[in-house]
Amino acid sequence: MSFEKFAFHPFIQAGILSAGYSTPTPIQAQTIQPVLDGRDVFGMAQTGTGKTAAFVLPILQHLLRGQRGRLRALILSPTRELAEQTHSVIKVLGRKTGMHSVSIYGGVSAGPQIKAVRGGAEIVVACPGRLLDLMGQRVVNLSSIDVLVLDEADMMFDMGFLPDIRRIMSAITREHQTLLFSATMPAEIRSLAMEMLKNPVTVEIGASRPVETVQQAVYPVEQEAKYATLLGLLQQTGSGQVLVFTRTKHRAQKLAHQLATSGVSATSLQGNLSQNQRQAAMSSFRSGRVQVMVATDIAARGIDVTQVSHVINYDVPDTAVAYTHRIGRTGRMERLGNAFTLATREDLPMIRSIERMLGVPLKRYKVTGEEMPALPPIRRVGPNERFQRRPMPARQ
Repeated sequence: MSFEKFAFHPFIQAGILSAGYSTPTPIQAQTIQPVLDGRDVFGMAQTGTGKTAAFVLPILQHLLRGQRGRLRALILSPTRELAEQTHSVIKVLGRKTGMHSVSIYGGVSAGPQIKAVRGGAEIVVACPGRLLDLMGQRVVNLSSIDVLVLDEADMMFDMGFLPDIRRIMSAITREHQTLLFSATMPAEIRSLAMEMLKNPVTVEIGASRPVETVQQAVYPVEQEAKYATLLGLLQQTGSGQVLVFTRTKHRAQKLAHQLATSGVSATSLQGNLSQNQRQAAMSSFRSGRVQVMVATDIAARGIDVTQVSHVINYDVPDTAVAYTHRIGRTGRMERLGNAFTLATREDLPMIRSIERMLGVPLKRYKVTGEEMPALPPIRRVGPNERFQRRPMPARQ
């Protein structure tokens, strides 16, 4: 199957080629046509499976018809990074269409965003808070919206955006198409989402499971051995980009500083940074100038870097769903990836919860000598075997 099946406008087909797309991913293959047909769609698939293009391509096709130069498509995103990432996808896929889009979020001056909206933006990618601010200033008018997208809907609901979303939806007075895309959807959120959709086409790809292109392993460690274990793993990652997850902003900042002090090219992405600092960190990571990004869950939700070869959970996430989001940052678009988790004794209940969700046990490894052999590394151990106590020596 190829994208030619959808009979996209030649301008859009040119964007597909420039993006390097050849064959639609499963979520794209099953959702693009219903969206083109004007149906409401509820699409669920793991991160890294092409959900963004699944709604951007048909939106571009729709907007090439009808009146130009006014706001007709609104995409809601939970984080600034994800809004920027979606905006960049629109620019690549729509480069030949002449379509004007703008990303709207807080933490930066509203001036350029206001200018872009008033300059004839046809697509707005927005975080709910800043969007409501601009609506209150009568800068943004949603009366001509044809298509509304709720992207990463589960995260928006979890972050408490539901009241904001309801306010935004009530401002869309004309008949419109609603698309909801998510990586996961708990039952209570699913029923709520269905209230927002009219007779939707529902597509679920690999529900609640990470992409199959990710090799996963757990390293049982004592807390004091975590950093040395991380350094040992980083020695094996080659030239690929590595994303390291921590639970808190302070820990992300501290760990990135430790790595830099140890000679590792590292930066952090966390909520204490200004928007300009966050953009600079993302730029250095995406370009490869920095190899390791240490991030918190929320900050990393907008990271879409296809060169991420390894995800390392320095801290075990708080939920099994968060685990799938994290490791979905690698193995994207059918590329191979690795995901390693450093787990202390206290983390074992969550590891078991993750395994129950996956339906398979995670392989457990431990260091057997002073040097880490090539990945997949290390002797496999049983779930109940004693944890590593002696920290590995740091690289000289």
